[in-house]
Amino acid sequence: MENWLRKLRDQSLFSKIFVVMVISIVLVTVLITTVTAQMSQRLFVQTFSITNSKIIDQIKSALDNSHYTTVNTAINVGQSGVIRSFMTEKDGSSLTNFRRYYSMRDQMDRIQSGVGAANIGLSILGGNGRSYTSDVTYWSGSSEQLRNNPITAAAQEQGGKLFYSFMDASPLNSESRYLVAAKALTAPGLTEPYGTLYMFTRESDFRKNYASFTSKGNDVMFLDTAGRIVSSNRTEQVGSLSPELLNSAKQIAESGLASQELTLGGREVIVLADYLPSYNFYIVNLIDKNETIGTLFDKKMLFLIGGAIAAVALLLIYFLTKRLTKSLRTLVKKMSNVTKKNFHNYMAVTGSYETRQLSTAFNYMLRELNDYVAQLVETQKEQRNAELAALQQQINPHFLYNTLASVNILVQRGSKEQATETIHALISLLQNTISNVKETITVEDELINLKHYVFINQVRNGNRIKVETFVSPDCMSAKVPKLILQPFIENAFFHAFNIKSSGYIYVTIMKDRDILHCEVVDTGDGMDLDNKETIPASTSSRQLFSGIGIRNVHDRLLLLYGEPYGVSISSTPGQGTKVSIRIPC
Repeated sequence: MENWLRKLRDQSLFSKIFVVMVISIVLVTVLITTVTAQMSQRLFVQTFSITNSKIIDQIKSALDNSHYTTVNTAINVGQSGVIRSFMTEKDGSSLTNFRRYYSMRDQMDRIQSGVGAANIGLSILGGNGRSYTSDVTYWSGSSEQLRNNPITAAAQEQGGKLFYSFMDASPLNSESRYLVAAKALTAPGLTEPYGTLYMFTRESDFRKNYASFTSKGNDVMFLDTAGRIVSSNRTEQVGSLSPELLNSAKQIAESGLASQELTLGGREVIVLADYLPSYNFYIVNLIDKNETIGTLFDKKMLFLIGGAIAAVALLLIYFLTKRLTKSLRTLVKKMSNVTKKNFHNYMAVTGSYETRQLSTAFNYMLRELNDYVAQLVETQKEQRNAELAALQQQINPHFLYNTLASVNILVQRGSKEQATETIHALISLLQNTISNVKETITVEDELINLKHYVFINQVRNGNRIKVETFVSPDCMSAKVPKLILQPFIENAFFHAFNIKSSGYIYVTIMKDRDILHCEVVDTGDGMDLDNKETIPASTSSRQLFSGIGIRNVHDRLLLLYGEPYGVSISSTPGQGTKVSIRIPC
């Protein structure tokens, strides 16, 4: 031992450093490999839980789209006078009954076509004993079976609200399992519902919303409030009860827990859950710890890889330590302190000749880069401001001319009070569009401008076209560009009701996480968009707007927020037009 120590003392500084590095690397490699094997399970559980939480959010987003389709279908059915008449009127002559049935079938075909690729079957039971089913492949049973099903009674108790439930029409056939959205059909003036709407979605079709997110040991389940599994990638469990899993899901959803660990059916599982208020279901993600962690890593391979890394590291350290000079190591240390995206961290020109030359070149590069970035930012800022100013000055002169002409007619007729109100509305509107130079305003201010604009148009055209707004309270303070709704209201007033003499324009604003959705829907004539169900505003071949048109609003949104945002249009001849606007919150 003394000989070894004496030889070590006689070695050069490089040899001593290398021996110390060898011992350190070997010890660190063994320690890290051992600790990694012990900690991998906990780290994997945490990482997997975070990843699957994001997956649950994606599944919820897909289900929200399905729910939106179901809600729209229920609204279309509830607003149909043909359906209400078929379900409330008594039997007449054979010809009358045939005409009613034909009109009913035609109306249901239209509604069914609007469902698109959602794979939803529709059935309606009327209070007068009549019934209609759009597709017998979804429901082939009798109307009495539906009427006596607990879903019908539950839907009646909901008082016209949409109600989701699970139905197993035939326990021996997995394709007869449905998620049924039921709704009692009500109408003003009627004390009792005139019928019940059923929207059937096969459990196998519902499963497609999340099937791609499942894997071996990673299961997804949906439970109703009674603890019944209404859908799962493990089809053998669909329809069974799991009170233990329901209690865990409730605790996670109500207490805001990230996850829970349970022993379920002899398996150690991690439970992630969330509540779906639209469906009144709980979404549960089960992670089998043994199944998933068992496939994570091979301990033998882990140690082999650690040894190989240590050997490579020793070779690199040997050659690099021998070749690098002190001045170069100092320069590397200084350059490593340059933070990411910080172009003002200049280096002091000191040290050896090589270090001074590199420092000078590095500082010169930073100065040139800073000058270039400053010029580029200033140029882009000026270009953006010029484009925004040009777009925001496209105020329709015809609107001002027509409004003043309307005021002139009102004065000639002696309607001075109405003329005064019209002038005040015009002044307020012009103040907010011309005098106010802010790029964005609140939704509340935009609605005030819209109110003035609607008032002016109703003075000019009468009250044959009514405008109703539906705005979520949490959207009132959101910032939006000026005049994003007025062009579409203007288009609806002047172009949507050329055939129909009256109708409604609905303005809806709601928030979906970090996206603000604005919709302008009219019940007017509609139009044919070259057989395209939805087109972006920039591809429209017809200029339908006077004043600030689709192109203007769409270009402003792209300029302000980028490519994912903008305007899209969908329309059906004879049914109306819908304009959708996406804006970041």
